[in-house]
Amino acid sequence: MWALRRRLSGAPILLLSVPLLGVARLLPAHGLGLWLRLVAASLVLLLPGALVARAARLRGASATVAWGLGALGPALLLVFVVHSSILLALLVLGVVGLLALPFALRVVSGPPAWDTLAVSFLGLGFGIALWHVAGVVSGDALFHLGRVEKLYSFGDLHVRSVDEFADGGLHPGYAFPLWHAFLALVAKVGGVQPTQVMLHEPSAIAPVAFAVVYEAGLALFRSVWLGAAVLLAAVAAVALAPGHGGSFALLSQPGTLDRHVLVPAALTLFFLFLRHPGRALGLSLAAVGVAILLVHTTTAVFLGIPLVGFLAARFLLSRNDLRRSTAALAALFVPAGAALAWLLPLVRETRSHSPSTGELERGLAKYGDELHVDSLHHYALRPEVVSRAGAVAVAGLLLVPFAAFAGRQRWAAYVVGGTLAVLAIELVPWIFPRFADAVSLSQARRAAGFVPLPFALAGGTAVLSAFVGPFVLPLALGAGIALQLAYPGDFGPGLEQGGPAWATWVAAIGGAAAVAVALLRARRTEVRSWIVTAAAFFFCLPIAVHGFREWTPASSHDRYAPTPGLLHALQTQVPKRAIVFSDLETSYRISAYAPVYVAAAPPAHVADTAANRPYSRRLSVNRYFGTGDVGILDRYHADWLVVDRSRFHVRAPWPVAYEDQRYALYHRPG
Repeated sequence: MWALRRRLSGAPILLLSVPLLGVARLLPAHGLGLWLRLVAASLVLLLPGALVARAARLRGASATVAWGLGALGPALLLVFVVHSSILLALLVLGVVGLLALPFALRVVSGPPAWDTLAVSFLGLGFGIALWHVAGVVSGDALFHLGRVEKLYSFGDLHVRSVDEFADGGLHPGYAFPLWHAFLALVAKVGGVQPTQVMLHEPSAIAPVAFAVVYEAGLALFRSVWLGAAVLLAAVAAVALAPGHGGSFALLSQPGTLDRHVLVPAALTLFFLFLRHPGRALGLSLAAVGVAILLVHTTTAVFLGIPLVGFLAARFLLSRNDLRRSTAALAALFVPAGAALAWLLPLVRETRSHSPSTGELERGLAKYGDELHVDSLHHYALRPEVVSRAGAVAVAGLLLVPFAAFAGRQRWAAYVVGGTLAVLAIELVPWIFPRFADAVSLSQARRAAGFVPLPFALAGGTAVLSAFVGPFVLPLALGAGIALQLAYPGDFGPGLEQGGPAWATWVAAIGGAAAVAVALLRARRTEVRSWIVTAAAFFFCLPIAVHGFREWTPASSHDRYAPTPGLLHALQTQVPKRAIVFSDLETSYRISAYAPVYVAAAPPAHVADTAANRPYSRRLSVNRYFGTGDVGILDRYHADWLVVDRSRFHVRAPWPVAYEDQRYALYHRPG
């Protein structure tokens, strides 16, 4: 029993993170010292979760992550209830760890799980490589940095403290800042600045990401070799095919962390529960389900789609696992549903939820290149979006029908059922608009990323290996080269060329045909040996060559970045929680780098709610810098003003608190 009975040594090994942190704090907070501080601080924060999991006789990175964030959630809630600082959450985590420690130590240690440990060390090496593509904090990362900065700096915290506006409202996707709190605690424990954490935490999280993805493959296929094949496919698709580190370079952001760490952890625990149902795994599923919802709300919805598809396909193909799958889904989503009940009023405030005709027209115009639009209420995602992620995506889609040759296996049900469920929602024009109304059009497009492509590639390769034997190795290498040259991927913000639409239709039609074939064919044809891993490696090799050839920061310069002098003035002269007025781009960065509030920010980075009024705020900013009307500053209760003199020439009737060649900081007198 992989999760329960193989004796553990993961928690004692993780206990070494405590002295490692002590050593790291002796080193300077840059270069090697900074990396070691981030790694050690992250492991120390996961240690209470590891001890709880070990006390429950669970092993592995997935259980550790589930209970690590599961313990942080109530700790952060206590911080908000008593209006304390984030240090109270650290104290609660320490108490949880101390209470779990004697129970964890009673579990007799056996040999370490060398496979997971080896995979984690591979991830550690990959994390070091990610250090070189960190670049600068930009885009959505600035939004998240602002929340981390406030959690790090403020005392008297409550749930609205981390908003960008003093008079604004919560963001429905990040209303409970669970992952932001983790990053703030990494900064506290590691003795580093939040900006450094946001920029380089992916290097510390990469080993965890490697471990949980491997464990998900291992739990589904019950094979070390196929677990490794899933890991190779996932890393190639997510981190290497896009170049510049791909999504792995963004692992400090909640949505990316949710998708590539928490979702694989949930899949691991889900499939383990099907084999060994019990209270420990059920509670672990509940913990990770709530964490997924709180870290990024819609990810929980997207995860449920392929799992429900798995349940239906599994029952149809083998008449097995119905009761256990239902119990696992209930454990995963019922507690998360209780948390969602709190978020629903916030979701309903956003204009993208059940949008008006005007809002829908704006959304369809913005994302029109990714949609087939017949009318305002009859549109669907283009199949090119599903296959846009490069060679692994195309190969995974083409291999979905191969699940017919192992139809009674769980992996086949997950690949076929999950694929058909996601594609039905995304590609059917009378289903997709209703889904988009519920979760927003912006988010609905992203559900296409939950087609289980790495699992399809690993399982399809296992079937193909049974038919062609060792010839699968040159076949895999040739296919990798051909597909990488023909379909390198379309990873831009919009859709330019996309992937091949025919590959998506092969998966949809072939997946349906695979169900019919599997109902008539009981014999299993697959191989679960080293040759599958080798074939996956050879297939991914051309993608790796491309990825490391493009191993440079995606963003190495921010033309709106505040000068060091302005940042120092904002952090030392401006009181915490003060309201600073400036133009949109400068305000966005002020809110990120200083523990203050702003009056406005770019609407693309603000939840469009009645309280936030992003477009009204933008209009106020434009009016002020066009007229210099101080009454606008009064309306937003701003006592501080920052003017970018390279772009604006307004003169404020307030004393200058700081100025340099580009910026001037004004303070309201009195």
